[in-house]
Amino acid sequence: MNKTIILLLFLIIGFVSCKNSKKQIDNIEIAKQYFKVLDDSHYSNVSNWFPDSLTTIEGKHKKAYSKSDYIEFLKWDSVFEPSYKILAIEQKNGLVKAKISKMDKRISFLHEEPFITNEIIEINNTKIIRVETEYVNFNEATWGRNKNRLLTWIDKNHPELNGFIYDQTESGGIKFLQAIEMYKTKAIY
Repeated sequence: MNKTIILLLFLIIGFVSCKNSKKQIDNIEIAKQYFKVLDDSHYSNVSNWFPDSLTTIEGKHKKAYSKSDYIEFLKWDSVFEPSYKILAIEQKNGLVKAKISKMDKRISFLHEEPFITNEIIEINNTKIIRVETEYVNFNEATWGRNKNRLLTWIDKNHPELNGFIYDQTESGGIKFLQAIEMYKTKAIY
């Protein structure tokens, strides 16, 4: 009788361990798929992993997005042809923690090297509910210098594009990219 109870306990512990292990793999897989969608700029597919809203945190900036608002933000991001690379990923204390490298045309121009970030992703019932981003290598001096040069040149030579820097819609991204391309080719004119 005692042997049966002990065997039953081992089976229950084994079953629970396998179930928890499966959940960890699923959350990591969800995070990997999320970054793949971002890398491929298939922003319409990203809504599969979000409930009605998503909260993002970058430093002191916290923003709650509806699905449609976040998809619009991703359309802006996709204009710059981003490349996301997962450098490390793990699940710890119920959260997925990832180290990410991101490069695109905007980052290349303003930062001159990829962003490296630590991302903390909170997942509830297979849906991403929060993404917290910490920049590991943000070079404020380079970013500020290049941004100011671009804005000053655009203000003087193409004032019709003013305001693009704060417009995080697809059309704002297109204007931002046009401004960068015009600035880079200014020596030709």
